[in-house]
Amino acid sequence: MSTFPLQVVSMDGLEYEGNVQRIMLRTVDGDVAILARHMNYCSAIGMGTAVVVMEDNSERTAACIGGMISVMNGECRVLPTTWEWSEDIDVARAEAAHREAQERLNKQNLSKEARNRAEAKLYRSLVRIETAGKNHSS
Repeated sequence: MSTFPLQVVSMDGLEYEGNVQRIMLRTVDGDVAILARHMNYCSAIGMGTAVVVMEDNSERTAACIGGMISVMNGECRVLPTTWEWSEDIDVARAEAAHREAQERLNKQNLSKEARNRAEAKLYRSLVRIETAGKNHSS
């Protein structure tokens, strides 16, 4: 299968640079798959598990939260707010964040803003837990 250059740069720095067969991730418009010769494209990234199919056909997954993706003239750049390779996810920490968010959501007198923050934290923790699980089930 044909490959194309992918660069992933998060707030923490360069996460990946090299040729890949495919990247699939969630955008605000839905899930997308980018392959070689994809048309020029730009979108905001949602929250979900990104799957990168490497040159050797192996797959790597990452928790990918927020940011932008662009494809320009055959090159793909992903600029996520958060990018965490599945093997690097601290599952115990993600599970603790999940419990904390659930406890907060169970409180009766939360402001709308506090509820929204707790729901976002809950969803981020679920993405991280799910992504880590995909690494351990392979």
